[in-house]
Amino acid sequence: MSICFFLYDGVEVLDFAGPMEVFSYAGFHIFTVAKKKEPLLSQRILKIIPDYSIADAPPADIFAVFGGNDDVAANDPEVIRWIQSRDKTTQSYFSVCTGAFILGKAGILDNLTVTTFHRSIGSLQQQVRNAKVLENVRYVDNGRVITTAGISAGIDGALHLVAKLKGQKAAMEVAKHMEYDKYVPNQGLVVGQP
Repeated sequence: MSICFFLYDGVEVLDFAGPMEVFSYAGFHIFTVAKKKEPLLSQRILKIIPDYSIADAPPADIFAVFGGNDDVAANDPEVIRWIQSRDKTTQSYFSVCTGAFILGKAGILDNLTVTTFHRSIGSLQQQVRNAKVLENVRYVDNGRVITTAGISAGIDGALHLVAKLKGQKAAMEVAKHMEYDKYVPNQGLVVGQP
């Protein structure tokens, strides 16, 4: 199972690093992509060199996007067209925090029940008017699309996806290995299956 982590300047460190740990320990193949294959700066702290640019990125089973300065990607027509062009080869979408705005701009959240960072619930509802944006939920699983609340909720959503694809035992083993004692199975909302 391959996962494309789409990153950009200003991406939140824990938004992608937490799920990256989960998926890595679960044995998924992870690669990073940015608009250009140039160093990025996450939260003005961490320099990241993406594996691929949008020009040469391979297909992936799962497309993951994260919050932070999400306007960089959400307001870039070239990035949005690239995300839309991957729909035929992408089985699932996964967003953490305000990464949902990027999926929303690409039309992926249309007519779905979703969530995002607690301070951005109203803004996402305004941007994606035909979606139902929930607050006070760690993640929402629509079958093909999983959106999570802010920052640490991405770890819970990632563990949920591991449980969905590899079984609850595998997810619990990853959580134990990470010493992440906050994980409670089924603490999100599942509204659909693929």
